[in-house]
Amino acid sequence: MSDFLKKGFLLGLGAAVTGKEKLEKKLQEMVEKNELTQEQAKTVMHKFMDKGEMKTDEWHTKQFEQTQQMAKDLGLATKEDINELRARISELETQLYEQERQEH
Repeated sequence: MSDFLKKGFLLGLGAAVTGKEKLEKKLQEMVEKNELTQEQAKTVMHKFMDKGEMKTDEWHTKQFEQTQQMAKDLGLATKEDINELRARISELETQLYEQERQEH
């Protein structure tokens, strides 16, 4: 992961943690003032956490796509490329073995 992307991710993570802590504090205050029930506060917190997980998944997907594109742009072989080549080599070795067996 590039240093720039890593710093951006960590900054976002720090903001999310701070946001979570502030939200928990605000929800607790609202419960204490009887503006929300404990169950409502839990629901709001779960929705916040679910949204954060969705954003994390989106970020990972985008990061993967960007990494794949960089590898392609640089002409680097991906794991999938290597696995495909291994499969082709194995198939060719099998064909060669079969040919040699038939000739002898």
